[in-house]
Amino acid sequence: MSQQLSDSFVQHFGTIEDPRRQAGLRHQLVEVMFIAICAIIAGADDWVAIERFGQAKESWFQKFLPLKHGIPSHDTFGDVFSVLDPEQFAEAFIGWMQMIATVSGVIALDGKTVRRSFDKALGKAAIHMVSAWSAENRLILGQVKVDDKSNEITALPQLLALLVIKGCLVTIDAMGCQTEIAEQIVAQGGDYLLAVKKNQKYLYEDVAHLFKHAVPENFNAEGFDEARTVDKQHGRLEIRHCQLISEPEWLDYLRSRHNWKGLHSVVKIWTERQVSGKKSCESRYYLCSRAASAADLLAGVRAHWGVENNVHWVLDVVFAEDASRTRTGHGQQNLATMRRIAINMLNQEQSRKESLKGKRQLAGWDETYLERIVFS
Repeated sequence: MSQQLSDSFVQHFGTIEDPRRQAGLRHQLVEVMFIAICAIIAGADDWVAIERFGQAKESWFQKFLPLKHGIPSHDTFGDVFSVLDPEQFAEAFIGWMQMIATVSGVIALDGKTVRRSFDKALGKAAIHMVSAWSAENRLILGQVKVDDKSNEITALPQLLALLVIKGCLVTIDAMGCQTEIAEQIVAQGGDYLLAVKKNQKYLYEDVAHLFKHAVPENFNAEGFDEARTVDKQHGRLEIRHCQLISEPEWLDYLRSRHNWKGLHSVVKIWTERQVSGKKSCESRYYLCSRAASAADLLAGVRAHWGVENNVHWVLDVVFAEDASRTRTGHGQQNLATMRRIAINMLNQEQSRKESLKGKRQLAGWDETYLERIVFS
């Protein structure tokens, strides 16, 4: 196995426990994982396609792997990933990301459901994954699966505990607007920007009340700030406004102020959109622990919204995640981790200005380019 592969891959993924019986084992776990991840990078979306790619590129894989028994069958790939511990796999993924990148800026935490992963016959719900996205590094930093009988509130602290967030601004949608989550973020050395939920009645009412009674003149005073951006392209006009209140005497009107660790400001962002002559408006409120300008926090919220295009859209459109019907054991959850590993590897390869779809195609056709992606 090449030294490059040993350093960048085996160091983290080679420590995962192999759940199979060792007697008569034909394919080492690290071989199975490496072939599968390379195949997914190059366009494979299921176990059969992974086997086909492996067979087509067997001579290339022999440069890095012993392959004493050739390429595993699609049944072997399916069997291995159905029993592989998904938590160990996800933790190895996170450890790998922390080794290759120093994360800064905004970390967006958001969830996504793999829609066709449910199994009605077995009463198995579709899996829901919560991922951490670094907007500045363009990396998925990690993910955890939401418990079948729970929701994102329980998964978010688990994911945060695995991440290094010191100095970063952690953004979470309304589901994560919890005092315990805010306290955890601050305790780990980060700052939070949390969307306020409407069903948190008193908090939402109190924040809305502050902005309702703040007159325009206030935002020229100390403890107040505002910013605006305008985007116009392809017949679409979008205006984003941000107002920020950090004046302590105003924040004292929040009945739950002292329950929020390190709370520095409340934020209002509203968006006006005009598309084909139709106008729509939307407003949201946030709590923030960072001493930052309205312009900076507006950029932070936009970075969070970017997770939809850079992660969720890519998974569905480029990697066909929602069409995936893998349902056996942990197979779908481990596939989800491998897709995110593939996205990171593709994003880190910067020698060609291609879309991720284009990079996947090139990786399937050009072995030199695939090596550049895998070993960059």
